[in-house]
Amino acid sequence: MKIYTKTGDQGETSLASGGRIKKWDPRLEAYGTVDELNASIGLIISEENLPMLTRIQNQLYIIGGMLATEPESWDRYWKTADIKRYISELENTIDELSFGLPSLRNFILPQGSKAIAYVHLSRTICRRAERNVSQISEEKEIYLLLLQYLNRLSDYFFILARYLHKIHDIPETNWKSDK
Repeated sequence: MKIYTKTGDQGETSLASGGRIKKWDPRLEAYGTVDELNASIGLIISEENLPMLTRIQNQLYIIGGMLATEPESWDRYWKTADIKRYISELENTIDELSFGLPSLRNFILPQGSKAIAYVHLSRTICRRAERNVSQISEEKEIYLLLLQYLNRLSDYFFILARYLHKIHDIPETNWKSDK
């Protein structure tokens, strides 16, 4: 089987449910950014192989698939996707990782180790995915649960970075204002 189909050569791509959209469509930007986020998590895993990260990667494939499917076809393709459970799992993990972290009084710079920098990179890509989904959620309210998931996921990455600082005994570097 060849990887190239040539069906996108005119600037369109197929949705999972069979429809076609322009490659500049905001929905394609949303699921493309989710795909980029998933790849960036692979960088974190190369440094810190935490089981939660692989669960998140699997969840992001579902989120991306949902974004690549007409909402009218979600029941056909994504009936078993339990986004509320994914959100709850993220919240529980955030609470666990937050336990014992020092209170945050300043902005911290995204640095400290390769793994921490990768986590912050994933956090910022996640925020972009969130902005992309927010844009399309104004058209279709059904995307709001996906938006909530991405919002919680970016919080998870922030706390994960702080947690990695703690467990590897790497001091956080506070942002210093020029004022």
